[in-house]
Formats: sequence, structure tokens, C-alpha cells
Amino acid sequence: MDSRTNTEVIRQMFRAIEQRDPQIARLWQPDVEFHWPPSLPYGDRSPGSSGQRTTWQQSWDSLQPSATERSLDPRIVAARRDEVVVLWRQQGVSPAGERFDGEVLGLYRLRDGKLARAQMFYFDTVAVSGFLAKAAVQAGASGR
Repeated sequence: MDSRTNTEVIRQMFRAIEQRDPQIARLWQPDVEFHWPPSLPYGDRSPGSSGQRTTWQQSWDSLQPSATERSLDPRIVAARRDEVVVLWRQQGVSPAGERFDGEVLGLYRLRDGKLARAQMFYFDTVAVSGFLAKAAVQAGASGR
């Protein structure tokens, strides 16, 4: 596949994530790998792993109640053959109303027109971890 086609697949993937499309896996290879920073609650977890860590969706879903928080604002930075680099935003709102908005750089590798590997580089993993931990405490206190 060429970089233009792969870029469109990545755009479709981001739209599917923002819309919480349950059919998003149609854009992935069966053996897709997701690599997140290990310091995050969902770090180093791929669909096939059997770890006890939470997933990205479990961590963020309740913190993204509206389209505003689910908006990733993806911007294609580069594309070459089977790789696409995207700068996107991770947003959320805690149960107490505190907001998070941070940048993430994603390196996406495609094979045969489907996502084969994704690796995310958060600009500030300490801020992300802190926000998620505080939101979890607030959710526990409010019974959410």
C-alpha cells in the first residue's frame, strides 16, 4: 500500500476511536500490537496479552463523556510507505470537573492496508498518570 492509502486508514481509525465505533477492529491486523508508555495504567498492553492492567478504553472512557473530550484532533506529521506519524491530543475531564489536555505522538505501521503496530509517545506521562490517579480516587469517592 502507498502512504496516501495508509494515511486514509489512520484517519478512519481516529474517527472510529472518537466515535467509539465497536467495529474498529476491522481496521487492524489480527496480530496488531499496541505499545503504550509502561508508566501508564494501560502501558505495554496489547489485545493478545493476558496481563491484569487496565486498557486505554477502560482508563479513558468515563473521563470522555462528550465529543469534546473524545476529540483527538489528529494531525498527520509524516507518512512514508507503511508508516504514518500522527500528533494527537489526549483529553479528559475528571469526576470533579478537572480537565486534562496533553499531546501524544503516535507511530503507526500498516500491513496490507490495516494497522499492524502502534506506539504512542506522550509528551508528559507524569501529568497523564497523575490525572488518571486523581480521577480514579474521585470516582471511588463518588461511587462511580
